[in-house]
Amino acid sequence: MQIQLNTDNHVHGEASLADWAERELRDRLQRFVDHVTRIEVHLSDINGARAGEHDKRCKLEARLAGRQPVAVHHDAGKVADALHGAADKLARALDSALGRVRDAHGRDTIRRA
Repeated sequence: MQIQLNTDNHVHGEASLADWAERELRDRLQRFVDHVTRIEVHLSDINGARAGEHDKRCKLEARLAGRQPVAVHHDAGKVADALHGAADKLARALDSALGRVRDAHGRDTIRRA
């Protein structure tokens, strides 16, 4: 699973931010590693230089093997909160898009794609 980080002019996309975002997404989305080929992360400041509540936006787009991409976004006051909120939304969206592949005991179900 590749993770690509993009930022606008108001969010500083340093190497440490990219490393942190990659670790966070890998931890939160580990169970989808067999289905997701790439995740694109877009971090932006909605208001630009003006201050405001919930002005950081994180858009995540997951490219799935053999399926349509899944995209979500989340707005928050901090970049970290925006990334965490978007990652949680993406996990729910991937659960919905992929369906339930394994049952509670780890066995394959009859619904396996």
